[in-house]
Amino acid sequence: MKKNMGMADRTIRSIIAILIAILYFTNVITGTVGIVLLILACVFLLTSVVSFCPLYFPFGLNTCKKVEDLE
Repeated sequence: MKKNMGMADRTIRSIIAILIAILYFTNVITGTVGIVLLILACVFLLTSVVSFCPLYFPFGLNTCKKVEDLE
């Protein structure tokens, strides 16, 4: 897997995942919606850790900074 997520994208996803987890475990969001959001939070954390978003791939999106050759 080639990385396709930049640092800002990874940070935003991690913050959103943490907020969802906090809201779920403090019973602010409950039921089916809470479980779906908690699963989404897990996906956000996983994609942030591996720096690869499978939904970016088919659309050719890439938020990584380009590495320039220093010659």
